Amino acid sequence: MQEYYRKIQEAARHIKEQMPYPPLTGIILGSGLGDAMAAVSWDLTLPYSSIPHFPGTSVKGHAGELRIGRISGHPVVVQAGRFHYYEGHDMRTVTFPLRVLHALGIRGLVVTNAAGGLNDAYHDGLLVGISDHINMFPDHPLRGLNDNRFGDRFPEMAGAYTPRLLERFLAIGRELGIAVESGVYLGLPGPSIETPAELRFMKMIGADLVGMSTVPEVIVAKQLELDVLGVSIVTNMCFPDTVTEENMHTKVLEVAGKAALDLFEILKVLLEETL
Repeated sequence: MQEYYRKIQEAARHIKEQMPYPPLTGIILGSGLGDAMAAVSWDLTLPYSSIPHFPGTSVKGHAGELRIGRISGHPVVVQAGRFHYYEGHDMRTVTFPLRVLHALGIRGLVVTNAAGGLNDAYHDGLLVGISDHINMFPDHPLRGLNDNRFGDRFPEMAGAYTPRLLERFLAIGRELGIAVESGVYLGLPGPSIETPAELRFMKMIGADLVGMSTVPEVIVAKQLELDVLGVSIVTNMCFPDTVTEENMHTKVLEVAGKAALDLFEILKVLLEETL
């Protein structure tokens, strides 16, 4: 763990030497969400390849950049491209960037993703504030020796998604006339798409959404005692008895890109008044 901690500090030090001001909130962008922030004038953009110990992202729709700027006057650092377990990374690598963001001084986290919809009341393009999650990854980001500088080895996961932020997210969306709901996210390792039997099982145990990210980062965020807002964009409805021939990832990027514009409008208000 000492080596892991050293790498985090080295990456953070490299960024601090260049960043114009300390960020208050970190934002992790899911698949296809990067273009929604095209209007933001970033004060610093760093390719992951220029940051010590950062791996590269290998998934289409993830830019592979760290960006620092202001949204509604609020200083943010954006992880434009995340690392997934299915890419072959271990969980410490998946969550390494978040620990670096914490070392930069963030106090809150907005984590986003593109997800499949399991709730029959949902529809493509819907924004869903995550109220809780079900962890079905085969590995855990806190497994192994614990470094007390990161926090408690056994963090309580109740309230991992900060209720006041979820409530305000829903209220702002409705005030702006944007369709929003709340729901439970189920995280899987991927990369294969779920079988019909798996989808029926997920609905049975209370999942409203399914995806291949987010859960590891939120576990680490809870250990680090960060306030967290989680938002899923429903990019495709998952019907157990329907087989689709379309390119699923292409559709995910297309739907996410459109809905992300609405998400950005909500975040502009939320960051200005809440975080």
